[in-house]
Amino acid sequence: MKVNIALLTVTDTRTFDNDKSGAILVEKINEANHKLIDRKICKDNKKDIVVILKEWINKKEIDVIITTGGTGLTGRDITPEAIEQIADKHIPGFGETFRNLSLKTVGTSAIQSRACAVLANGKYIFALPGSSGGVTDAWDGILKYQLDINHKPCNFVELFPRLKEK
Repeated sequence: MKVNIALLTVTDTRTFDNDKSGAILVEKINEANHKLIDRKICKDNKKDIVVILKEWINKKEIDVIITTGGTGLTGRDITPEAIEQIADKHIPGFGETFRNLSLKTVGTSAIQSRACAVLANGKYIFALPGSSGGVTDAWDGILKYQLDINHKPCNFVELFPRLKEK
């Protein structure tokens, strides 16, 4: 099953020409036979991030939103705070699993990541680090499997029809 994905790079410095993490994710989305519906870059500005995310969670054709960047500890890193403004439910296991995977590649520096995931208006939103290693770890270690309908015992895709249940 193809998953329709929107990709947002949050950065004060990158463009489409030098957005290495975004390019890695585009390649991995294509390799998995999913469909990239939209791709944007925006500055580390909470209001701008929220505007884009609200637009995307209201688009019927988008299933999943992935952000890269803004998950660190500096003053400009505000992606989790932006996502918090639109979140319906948190998926704490995503961040926990991501940091556990990162421990193997970056050691105790993994504790500096605020990678997270939420549900908003029936869409999954995954906030990944801005580093190429971080997005690779997140995709190869988690998203590749959870966005595959064939992954057992369960996966995020099989829950799509039930995410808006009341």
